[in-house]
Amino acid sequence: MIDKSIKIQRTQSVLRELIPEALSTLEDEMLRGVCVIDVECSRGKYDAIVYLDGSVYDEAEKRYILSHLDRVQRHIQTHCMQAEGWFRCPNFRFRFDDSLERQNKMDALFAKVEEELKKGKNNDA
Repeated sequence: MIDKSIKIQRTQSVLRELIPEALSTLEDEMLRGVCVIDVECSRGKYDAIVYLDGSVYDEAEKRYILSHLDRVQRHIQTHCMQAEGWFRCPNFRFRFDDSLERQNKMDALFAKVEEELKKGKNNDA
């Protein structure tokens, strides 16, 4: 059981490197700039969810990127298979990961609360 987990983790690690490499070969400037945050493979490695950083894109840009990534998926798979000598490559599903954006909002809220608490202490003194 542990052995399969290690194989999946290795595949995910390799894909985290190869997918941005494949994206850099595309002619579309917006797709070349997409940042891959993480890759999660299914147990059989038939499917993989590719998480992208969406913090710098608006909703229209995100829709554009997702639709165009679906169109170039075969190119990305071919690149990965050739680079690693694989017989097959997982089918990719691309998603924007907003956890970094949520974390930044939480950090900003905590900073604001801390600032207001400091103001309150200064007014009391």
